[in-house]
Amino acid sequence: MIRRSTLRSQIASALRDEILAGRLATGRPFTVKEIAEQYGVSATPVREALVDLAAQGLLDIEQHRGFRVREYTLQDYREMCDARRLVVDSLFRDDGPGPRSGADAGSDAGDGAGSEAGDGAGSDAGGAAGAGSSGGARTGPLSAVDPAALASVRRRADAAQRAARAGDLDVLIAYDLRFWRELSGLLGNSHICDFLDRLRVQCWVYAVPQLRARPRLCGRLWAGHGALLDAVEAGDGAAAREIIASYDAHALAQVEEAAGEVRGRPDEGPEGP
Repeated sequence: MIRRSTLRSQIASALRDEILAGRLATGRPFTVKEIAEQYGVSATPVREALVDLAAQGLLDIEQHRGFRVREYTLQDYREMCDARRLVVDSLFRDDGPGPRSGADAGSDAGDGAGSEAGDGAGSDAGGAAGAGSSGGARTGPLSAVDPAALASVRRRADAAQRAARAGDLDVLIAYDLRFWRELSGLLGNSHICDFLDRLRVQCWVYAVPQLRARPRLCGRLWAGHGALLDAVEAGDGAAAREIIASYDAHALAQVEEAAGEVRGRPDEGPEGP
């Protein structure tokens, strides 16, 4: 028999995926009864799951009416990117939080349903920076990262890169979120990991509809996961920060450009070749 707490988590994960995929569109209102009937379950675990998602910033609670998928603005996205950058940058500094063992990180970074695969784009930006790693002995907060624990992160990186290059947004979101969750789980503490994961999901909630409106995504989405992991494995915090800075710049530029195109339609024609 499925425990209620497990059912609550399963429903929350499924609904989060629906939001990230755009099937539950931003601004869309719905009730507990509607979701309970959709999944064939009682109202109690649904209500608990919806309250959890509201606490994560994905839903707004409308008194006596139900819930609504939160509508983020471009300014919200910019501010979330700023917050994310400040926290991530601290992870790769010599005086940043210490790394965790693979077992500890794995408890936070499992394969749960996720959907921010680099909520922005670019190409394989940052590869040059990763290649510039010193290759010497590890120092600073990256020095004690368990090499075996990085194998799982490498699989996420490879899958995310393939999806990014193919322009497959749905697959990219899932693997990108897992990549960043596992990587931050290795480098920081559980509170930082949870905070970053929440920020990345929120960024994707805004970015996904903007990017989906573009006629072509192949070659546009950020695919520097492998270069970043190379820098981490080399213990090169400076190179990692440089790659992440490039990632943030590409993500913001891509979403700003896409948002401008969406606002400009239908007067403006389709994107040129």
